[in-house]
Amino acid sequence: MSGPVKPSRRFVARPRGVESWVSDGDRERTTPPSRSANTARLTIDVTPDLRKRIKLAALQRGLTLADLLRAMLADAFPDEDQERAP
Repeated sequence: MSGPVKPSRRFVARPRGVESWVSDGDRERTTPPSRSANTARLTIDVTPDLRKRIKLAALQRGLTLADLLRAMLADAFPDEDQERAP
């Protein structure tokens, strides 16, 4: 008895190059990363050129775009309790 044919599982191909990976906005992660219960989503509009520069900077630092932006925002807007510590 033959049933439906299961598609073979394949690894996602590595990007052809940094430029194609950075500029390819359609191949974003389709499943959200696991997040702690104490997070909130922030959506901003940026130009394609700025997005490309941010992605490239994250790649060069070995970070995800989200991790890079979280760190930059945390530096720019420190917790007030931490600022007052002696």
